[in-house]
Amino acid sequence: MPVANQSPPAERRGKVRFGVFEADLDSQELHRSGLRVRVQQQPFKVLTLLLERPGEIISREEIQRRLWGAETTVDFDHGLGTAINKLREALGDSAENPRFVETLARRGYRFIAPVAPLEAETPAPPEAEPPPMTLQEMAAEEPSSTREQARPARPAWIWLLAAAGALAGFLLCGLGFWYFRASSHHPPAEVSQVTFSGRVSAGAPNLESFPATAVDGSRIYYVSIEGGRAVLAQASVRTGQSTLLQVPSEIVAPVIGDISPDGTRLLVRNHLSADVEQTLWIVPTLGGTAQRIPRILAHDATWMPDGTRILYANGRKLYVAADDGSNLKQFASLPGRAFWLRWSPDGRRLRVTLLDPLNHTTALWELDASGQHAHAILPGWSQPASECCGSWTADGKYFVFQSQHGGFPNLWALTGVHSHTPIQITNGPLSYAAPVTARRGHRIFFVGSDEHSELLRFDAAANSLVPYSAGPASAYSVQYSPDGKWIAWVDPHDGSLWRSRANGSEVLQLTAPPLQIFMMRWAPGDNTLAVMARQPGAPWKIYRVAAGGGPLQPLTPEARNEADPDWSPDGASIVFGRLPNLMAEPSATKSIHVFDLRTQKMQTLPGSQGLFSPRWSPDGRYIAATTLDQHKLFLFDRSTQKWTVLATRSVADPAWSHDGRFIYFQAFLEDGQPIYRISVPDGRMQQITELGHLHSPDIVDYAFAGLTPDGSVLVRARMWTGNIYSMNLDDQFR
Repeated sequence: MPVANQSPPAERRGKVRFGVFEADLDSQELHRSGLRVRVQQQPFKVLTLLLERPGEIISREEIQRRLWGAETTVDFDHGLGTAINKLREALGDSAENPRFVETLARRGYRFIAPVAPLEAETPAPPEAEPPPMTLQEMAAEEPSSTREQARPARPAWIWLLAAAGALAGFLLCGLGFWYFRASSHHPPAEVSQVTFSGRVSAGAPNLESFPATAVDGSRIYYVSIEGGRAVLAQASVRTGQSTLLQVPSEIVAPVIGDISPDGTRLLVRNHLSADVEQTLWIVPTLGGTAQRIPRILAHDATWMPDGTRILYANGRKLYVAADDGSNLKQFASLPGRAFWLRWSPDGRRLRVTLLDPLNHTTALWELDASGQHAHAILPGWSQPASECCGSWTADGKYFVFQSQHGGFPNLWALTGVHSHTPIQITNGPLSYAAPVTARRGHRIFFVGSDEHSELLRFDAAANSLVPYSAGPASAYSVQYSPDGKWIAWVDPHDGSLWRSRANGSEVLQLTAPPLQIFMMRWAPGDNTLAVMARQPGAPWKIYRVAAGGGPLQPLTPEARNEADPDWSPDGASIVFGRLPNLMAEPSATKSIHVFDLRTQKMQTLPGSQGLFSPRWSPDGRYIAATTLDQHKLFLFDRSTQKWTVLATRSVADPAWSHDGRFIYFQAFLEDGQPIYRISVPDGRMQQITELGHLHSPDIVDYAFAGLTPDGSVLVRARMWTGNIYSMNLDDQFR
């Protein structure tokens, strides 16, 4: 068989970038999102050869000649197969669904992702390289049956093994899940599953809705998700049998603040849309009529130790008032918004979760009984701070809280009043939150949850949701390019950004954790995306990223939150807004802005104060936006510079049809959570479907996720398992 390319072209050397990877072809170093990836010598040589000529087929004969020499006597197929496998392991790639290295049977290999050269940079400090494998070692390592078929990438194999171990733990426990303590000399504590519905809410901390439960001794109170709506429920701590609590219709989205010392009254707030402060209600646990506390708006509250007064948080201040709203006085002023207000059993200390609305961090703070001497109790323990939602045991011996210290939500405990050394008491596989304590002893109750989602398409003819086979199986936000040839989406598991061709080929990861992507928009020309993203402990910012991969470029140098970018039809400007108060700085003005990419100048749209979530029409004439409370949809006519009201109802995630004739949106606060289509500019409205009526037992809620090029509605179905578990801390610390 003749050998192709007898005179290979000049090698591409230096640094190149593909997706979230950077490869230094001279020093043979590979980095993923700035972190070193260890690759052995021979697999990296294969990568170098492929990167020298991306998009071309590199024959097996050329790889043999260039890397091993034409006179190699060891079984070349074994060695090459192993090198390709190890390269795919390093890239997180697979032979069945390649994103980087494509196998062409009996012909060779091809690098299919876009490759871009990089400017010369100072190399990162080198790490010790593993010794290169010889061809003989590679041949001995791989069985002959795998010559033509790559093995699964190591990350997936490890994940499956971990999942199998977790499943085995579930079976051994027999009561829902298994976990262990990091200290090996302590035997694992026994964990009991209290509820079994799978509907216990884990809250939405990004929307300042922290999960909370309350215990009165024999029963535990919690928020359950039923038919896509939040409802108040109670369950027996002994049998798990649950019932719903009746609350007034005004409490559309209940959130528990705390339970009175005698266990007879719950403090409940009504968490609505983008409202920062909400009404407070007292809900009897033994039946009876709920009563609204007059003259008080708050974002969280608790009972004072005497059980007759309440302590509540409004803005950055704490106030004390009688349970009828009278005798109000300021208790303390804090450097952030306070949640999860919890008194120590002796009433001498108050611990709160303090939220920084700019950087979206949470930290545990303590005050004395007079509201003085406020200070963080674990400063610098996590970077960024993520501690939240702590509760004291009845005797004050333990203080249990949740934290993402180490990167995953778990429960931790402090022993003693003055302890500053947390001890981890859970370790996956679920996400753990909202620990509360029994009225006697050291038993704690907490929420364990697991979540995943699926991308569906609404079939109008059948009035049903069907799997969307043309796109990703799971996605948080989905956007097609203006010409419909490309699709971008956010992976809901880790918040990373991906793109591919509309037919599913040329899949490429554009960002990686810990960067979190909220949404994105394609630029005209399909070569760039504008994204709303943030690093942990930082504001939401708008960036531009090349569709072929590369570094993110911030839109502005602002040190405040930016949101919801969209492009002008000519690609010369980006319109964006701010976040509502509950997701950002409450004191800063909120308007719609247009940033000119040519002049680097920003202007504010006239009359846009109090609006956000802008969407530019495909013809460039209009900009749609909603009010901060998401109760109205406005339309800005750029020719007249005037705003008009297009719709008066709850509005979420507006999206223009590709022809610019309609705006689609979800009325998330209405019964059934319908999706509407409204005609522009006359405002005629048509209901597309009521998602709330399509619920299946396995679905927690549905959310409008975008439109396909043919105008079909895409929906994200969120599947969630949330239950309440309990454990005795005495078993953990014996």
